Amino acid sequence: MNLKESDFKIIKGPHASEKASFITEKSNIIIIKVLKKANKIDIKKVIQKMFNVKIKNINTLIVKGKIKKNKKYIFKKKNWKKAYIMLEKNQKINFNVKNNF
Repeated sequence: MNLKESDFKIIKGPHASEKASFITEKSNIIIIKVLKKANKIDIKKVIQKMFNVKIKNINTLIVKGKIKKNKKYIFKKKNWKKAYIMLEKNQKINFNVKNNF
């Protein structure tokens, strides 16, 4: 199980939103922000290596960046990609990290 530096760049982190937490609680699906160029095969390999879990299915989508308007300027946020990862039964990934300060 050799992880390369490029493997760590594929996963940007968990997606935290109200909808994401509802889906995670209700079903065995986690939502992760990923690199825009990554495909399903790359994502599956990296998740299986990093967290040692079995994956049933992966769905990906590109989220369009929002347009923010100011009095003088118009800003457009970048598009980004997220992956819905359905885990097999009795598989779990815990992103909670406890800080001992």
